[in-house]
Amino acid sequence: MKRSPTFRVALGGICLALTLVFMFAGTVVPGIDLTLFALSSLFTAVMIIETRVGGGALLFFAACLLGFFLLPNKLAILPYAAFFGYWPILKFFLEKIKSGPLQIVCKCVFFAGLLCLGLFGFRELLAQSVSLPGYPAALLVLGGTALLLLYDYVLTCLINWYCRRIRRDSVDLKLS
Repeated sequence: MKRSPTFRVALGGICLALTLVFMFAGTVVPGIDLTLFALSSLFTAVMIIETRVGGGALLFFAACLLGFFLLPNKLAILPYAAFFGYWPILKFFLEKIKSGPLQIVCKCVFFAGLLCLGLFGFRELLAQSVSLPGYPAALLVLGGTALLLLYDYVLTCLINWYCRRIRRDSVDLKLS
């Protein structure tokens, strides 16, 4: 179904506002900050479903920019900007791969590379805001990859819920 430009702009504003609310809550509510950042990525997926990838990318960049100016803790935007915000965009492209196991391998390889970059390349920056246990890096990468697969599954379930319950005109719509 073709959406009007007015609908797309209004939806973008609503999704941006909700993204910023979840990001703000992630900076002030201790203990569930990563969960709130993960939930904020759902709105990028909604924009991709409704307006295609361009709308999702625009929402991601606007949320990063406004988050930098509006969030009280500037370093707290890092999880959203470095991973959660663009994961639905990357998920959209990776799920175009026909082979399910190859999709999972590509997701895991990308995340492991990103996590290694974070652990080794930006350890000094991360050491100020995140306390990492003294476990071997390989164990941290394996544990992080398992959490990625859980996050990706939950995001897929939330996207399917959105398509079934809120966007009823196309029940079988997926990101890919």
